[in-house]
This record gives sequence, structure tokens and C-alpha cells, in this order.
Amino acid sequence: MNEIPGVAIIGCGFIGQKRANALKGARLCVCADLEAARADQLATSHPEAESTTDWRSAIHREDVDIVIVATTNQALVEIGLEAAKAGKHILVEKPAARNVAELDTLINTARKNDVLVRVGFNHRYHPALLKAHELMKAGELGELMFIRGRYGHGGRIGYDREWRANPVLSGGGELIDQGVHLIDLSRWFLGDFISTEGFAHTYFWDMPVDDNGFMLLKTGKSKTAFLHVSCTEWKNLFSFEIYGRNAKLHVEGLGGSYGIERLSFYKMLPEMGPPDTTIWEYPRGDNSWTLEFAEFLEDIHLNRQPSANLIDARAALVVVEKIYKDSGYDYYT
Repeated sequence: MNEIPGVAIIGCGFIGQKRANALKGARLCVCADLEAARADQLATSHPEAESTTDWRSAIHREDVDIVIVATTNQALVEIGLEAAKAGKHILVEKPAARNVAELDTLINTARKNDVLVRVGFNHRYHPALLKAHELMKAGELGELMFIRGRYGHGGRIGYDREWRANPVLSGGGELIDQGVHLIDLSRWFLGDFISTEGFAHTYFWDMPVDDNGFMLLKTGKSKTAFLHVSCTEWKNLFSFEIYGRNAKLHVEGLGGSYGIERLSFYKMLPEMGPPDTTIWEYPRGDNSWTLEFAEFLEDIHLNRQPSANLIDARAALVVVEKIYKDSGYDYYT
């Protein structure tokens, strides 16, 4: 690897731009996008970077050590496979694939070529969620019982004509979009789920993919996650509640249109009644992308499996795929 790792970003839209601005400790070498103007625009804001519409040539450059894949979902695995075969480490955006079978090809190829792959579950790196996980690991909640999570937005005019509404490009709707974040966070706290029940449906938007997803997930010890994701929320919302025998944690907001990020810690007293309450607020904006990439650089330096990896992505897709099949969506036929 180069002394200062070189990065190729494939996909120069909104997420690609966020990734480019979070590369502390690395150098952006090349920006690739099928739309030349988008690649040019991103490269212009990073003077050392070049632009191209040929993503394969970007991957195979000798000065590129890490490939960030920030494309629409149908291209994630194809580009990831090319990068893995070239021996490049990969940061691939969630959901990492459109379905489990597709993802398994990337898992096998990454193992065969001994490359590290991190999946973009950046919500793990929001400060309120990091603090909540720290408190949970320290035993402040006692034995965990269940999680209640809600995540949603209201779309925008024309939302049902964008790429996320096309199952060929997306692999599904709201469940595979925001749903995988809630599934991943719930596994991060509760562990693996062995039981999946749920329902996905299209209530409002004129599109062949779901606009709401409901999940009831259980671990082997019956720890349960009750989750709802929606693009009919109208007022953007993030709410993630973690219930233990001794206390409860509540994460609200993600900054921006989701409101100030806040963590509330409700600690039960011996006499029960109103709990002791501590609240942390994080008004400084979203630093999760920078923290996530910094940890990936450390993973590579230590040759350590990333904490959010392809196996985590696969576990989330197993849940998504089962609910889609049970709900009659034929994305996999």
C-alpha cells in the first residue's frame, strides 16, 4: 500500500461527495462516474484528483489502494467484484447488494483475494449511537430486553420516479433503503436474529416498490427488535429506543432535517417511579463518515476484519429478503 493510501470513488453523487469529504488520512486519486460532469465536478473540488467515466480503469490504477463504491444498488456488486479481483480494499455503500445471492458472490471473491470490505453502515458512528453502545457495553442497562426503532422521511415531488423506485436498480423500496440501517443497529446491540416476521407495503407512492416496512425480529434468547421504516413519514424522523432491565436509552434525531441528535438515559431507581435522567445533545453536525473511514484505515493497517462488514450486510439482507417474499414482492423471481 502507498504511504498515504490512494482512493478511487466510483459514483460521484450525493453520497460519493460525502465520502470524498471524509478522507482524512488518505488521498483522493480519481473520481469515476458514468456522467462525466459529475465526476469532473467532484475532482475539481479535490485538486489532486482526476476524473473519468471508466470506472474499471479507475480501480486498476497503481496509486489506488481503496475503492469506495457509492453507486446505485444494481452496480455495487459488479464494481466490488472488480475491485476485489484487483486486490483493492473496498468500502461499499449499504445495502452492498440487491439480494443475498448477489452479495454471496462478493463475499466469496473478497475472501479468495484476501481484501477487506467495509459496508457503509455509518449510523453506527453517530455520536449518540456510539455513546449508547458504550453505555450498553459497560452494563449500564443491565440485561437487554428489546428495541423499538422508527426511521422515516417524506420523499419529495417525483420521488416515485427516481432510481430507488425502480426495483431493477434498487432491489426494493424503503425496507432495503433505510430499513437495513435499523436492522444493522439492532443486531449491533442485541446480536443475531433467528426469527423474522414482518410486512412491506406500498401505501402512497405510485411505484412498484414498498414505501413502508414493519419488522419483528427475535434473537435466540427472545430479545426483540420492533422496527418501522417509512417514506410516508412527512416529517423526517429517527427514533431508536433500547430497553434494559435497569435502564432505557433513547436516541433521537440525526441532525439536519431529522432534528438535533440527542441521547436520553433513563436509569431506574431501586424504588422505581420516575427515573434518573441524563441527556446528551450533539448539535455539531454529522461526523460519522469521517469516523467510519478513519476506522477502515485502521482496519487495513492492522489487517483486521471491519466491524461493519459483508456478513453484517448479509444478515440485514436475509431479513429484508424474507419480508419481501412474505409480502408478495417478486424482486427475486
